[in-house]
Amino acid sequence: MNRHSVVSTRIGELTVVVSEQTLAGVYFPHHWVKPTAETLGERVEADAFVTTVVEQLEAYFTGQRRTFDLPTRLEGTDFQRRVWSVLAEIPYGETTTYGAIATRLGEPAQAVGKAVGQNPLSIVIPCHRVIGKNGSLTGYAGGLTNKQFLLDLEQPVGARLF
Repeated sequence: MNRHSVVSTRIGELTVVVSEQTLAGVYFPHHWVKPTAETLGERVEADAFVTTVVEQLEAYFTGQRRTFDLPTRLEGTDFQRRVWSVLAEIPYGETTTYGAIATRLGEPAQAVGKAVGQNPLSIVIPCHRVIGKNGSLTGYAGGLTNKQFLLDLEQPVGARLF
């Protein structure tokens, strides 16, 4: 059974959805694809596992963590999971394009973009590392300001804009 907590983080409130001891969702307040009541499950105060998730997110936000060590559970179509798997492989501090992912998977870029936008594990599965083919920032469920923050965070200290 899923449960969720709304937690305050360095980049604002996030809804963390867990199932048993696995992470099932990280959602921004204005996330494009809203989790259903069934997906969210019961609202709870942060328990030990949610606290672990938040600690890892905060360590990432402060530059002390580059990867997440959390068991995850992804629910989606086979195609979505293929796209999310590619996202998970994008190294910290690097970006790729929707077109590059589409070429790799042999799928249309528009379909890839839609699957990226439906990623339920924002930040943990780094969809913020996907940019437009001309290097421009494109949509992000957490908003372009947060996307820019996350991309800047992953740059070497001397290259950061904040």
